Amino acid sequence: MSATQPEWIAVCRLDDIPPLGARVLTREAGTPIALFRTASDAVFALLDRCPHKGGPLSQGIVHGEQVTCPLHGFNVAFSSGCALPPDEGCTSVFSVKRDGDTVLLERTELATLGVDDAAQPAALASPGAAA
Repeated sequence: MSATQPEWIAVCRLDDIPPLGARVLTREAGTPIALFRTASDAVFALLDRCPHKGGPLSQGIVHGEQVTCPLHGFNVAFSSGCALPPDEGCTSVFSVKRDGDTVLLERTELATLGVDDAAQPAALASPGAAA
């Protein structure tokens, strides 16, 4: 058996994500996704929900390769989606790929991560819908 190759979907341009900030992607089903851009233009994607109390990580402060939740100050690592000690808990991490200035996410993850089991497969809303 051969492994299925990932299918990448263009979701925005790098310039659509503010430096040291975030852009929100809404989906038909499931929690929105927050795309983050670091000072070095690295891009990361997390479920837009803090593992602590569900706060919007997209409204947090980006520093290094983590974001601080605006509600209670939990620091969440972009690489793992997990809160840094002494805090605990994790949120979903989405695979990100860049093709020049185009930011891409993996189709299967978009349809499954952060979507309730009872929900239909997710589809991206218009990539122009930013928060």
